[in-house]
Amino acid sequence: MSKSTFDSVEMSLEANIPATELKEVKRILYGKELRKLVLPQSALVAALERDFDLHGYVFEAEPEQIRAARTVRVGLIQNKIVLPTDAPVLEQITALHKRVGEMVDVAAACGVNIVCFQEAWTMPFAFCTRERAPWTEFAESAEDGFTTRFCKELAKKYNMVVVSPILERDELHGGTLWNTAVVVSNTGNVLGKSRKNHIPRVGDFNEVSLSVFLNYVNGLYQGKECLSVITRLLEFPIYLTSFFLFFL
Repeated sequence: MSKSTFDSVEMSLEANIPATELKEVKRILYGKELRKLVLPQSALVAALERDFDLHGYVFEAEPEQIRAARTVRVGLIQNKIVLPTDAPVLEQITALHKRVGEMVDVAAACGVNIVCFQEAWTMPFAFCTRERAPWTEFAESAEDGFTTRFCKELAKKYNMVVVSPILERDELHGGTLWNTAVVVSNTGNVLGKSRKNHIPRVGDFNEVSLSVFLNYVNGLYQGKECLSVITRLLEFPIYLTSFFLFFL
């Protein structure tokens, strides 16, 4: 199959495997086949007009005996870069803010409560080149940087919790760079942040070893952008986490 006609692994499976076998294939790949959400037609049209995929699935939890079930909708956004990597840094960041903001608008139309962006979403995934200019210029404050201020406005506008993984520059400790997930409440306040200490490079760990894997995954998805809406029926306390996606 030529690259020009290949859309995604998922669509290829559904188009070429009989329905009876497809169910077993999905069980092997995903654990079980998930029930699809019925999403608003207006959201589907908006996603089509803005040129990104929109999917929704349901994860069900075991019911408790005392507490009633709660429904929480989580939006997971996978995006690609908008401008060439040699464009001015601030222009690249601003373009990604605009692009992802359009996707969050659709997520809100789907009733999303928590939206999670991909790892280092405001920049090209450049860690495989090690820490060097201009990639280090994408680093910013987790508390009041350009991107966190943008996420605060999104959170307040849509009454939505935002998990925003960025390249953080810790000015209080010598400008140390961190791969940080910033959690912004639905009221626009920074609830906290979580740091990964192996990206950027620490000690002998070398992100270059992941470059082959990244190229493979990017080939599977053909560089497509996607908003996945996941509804989970919860009968237990909600613990926030972030989803670090290695896709461009």
